[in-house]
Amino acid sequence: MKHGSIAVAIALAGLVAAGGAGAQQAWPEKPVRIVVPFPPGGSADVFARLIAARFTGAFGQTFVVENRAGAGGNVGTEVVARAAPDGYVLGLSSSGPLANNRFLYKSMPFDAAKDLVPIILVAETAMLVSANPAVPAKNLKEFVELARTKPGSLNVGSPGNGTIGHLALELLKMTAKVDLVHVPFKGDSPALAEVVAGNIQAVVAPATAFIGPVKSGKLKGLAVTTRARFAGLPDVPTALEQGIDVEATVWHALVGPAGLPQPIVEKTNQEANRFLASDEGRAKLADFGAQAIGGPPERLGQQLTSEAAKWKRVIEASGAKLD
Repeated sequence: MKHGSIAVAIALAGLVAAGGAGAQQAWPEKPVRIVVPFPPGGSADVFARLIAARFTGAFGQTFVVENRAGAGGNVGTEVVARAAPDGYVLGLSSSGPLANNRFLYKSMPFDAAKDLVPIILVAETAMLVSANPAVPAKNLKEFVELARTKPGSLNVGSPGNGTIGHLALELLKMTAKVDLVHVPFKGDSPALAEVVAGNIQAVVAPATAFIGPVKSGKLKGLAVTTRARFAGLPDVPTALEQGIDVEATVWHALVGPAGLPQPIVEKTNQEANRFLASDEGRAKLADFGAQAIGGPPERLGQQLTSEAAKWKRVIEASGAKLD
């Protein structure tokens, strides 16, 4: 009897384990939300919709994009951080709320390192330093030399205080030891209009909105701040090529709430990697000035750590704050 009881207990344990594994393998059994912490139409929104369409086709359940903008991406990213870790709320967030905002805001509603689990680094968008054609500098090296002869006289725009454009400008000022005047705008479009009109001399911003004006000659591309040249503007040299150690990108990543089961992390990572490695995936992201990245969750985890350390130094040195 004793041995029989043990056998029954083992059999029951096996059934429970099999049932638990089956439940995870069955995910998703209902629609999944992908929360984007920015308004519709931006890069994060576009990338999320591409991923959602891919997952819908691959997993046989609807993946719906939900935009929850506010506080530099903190509002929507908090929704993911506070969600039940059952796989039915994921997030497509960016470098701001995932790495930089903790140093820009006095208080944060979540801890990205503790409250979120990395799934995949989706894409990086090059930052571009561009100038009005009247500026007597062919590249960033010459622009820096010009700034040294006229300290405090060159106005450089960004899409806004605390944006990666602003932080990249501060990194440039620190690295090259130049006095440039930061002019923040409310987004890419007004910054673009002012530099084309000649009301400011240059701008540092994600390349996406500036590719056309540089190609048409309305602006001069002085440098991209990526490690390698940007395919959308192959004739524009990197800052690193010009001897200026400035590297900055906008990056977007798929994350989930802490405690998300590993099988779901692996399942979504693998399918996203298939999309990002495909000709279709790479081409669609390139249309928005982005490079498909991919890789294991650990790569994104490393990105979160290294980017936070890098921009903490820049933010503290510049005194940039958002509240």
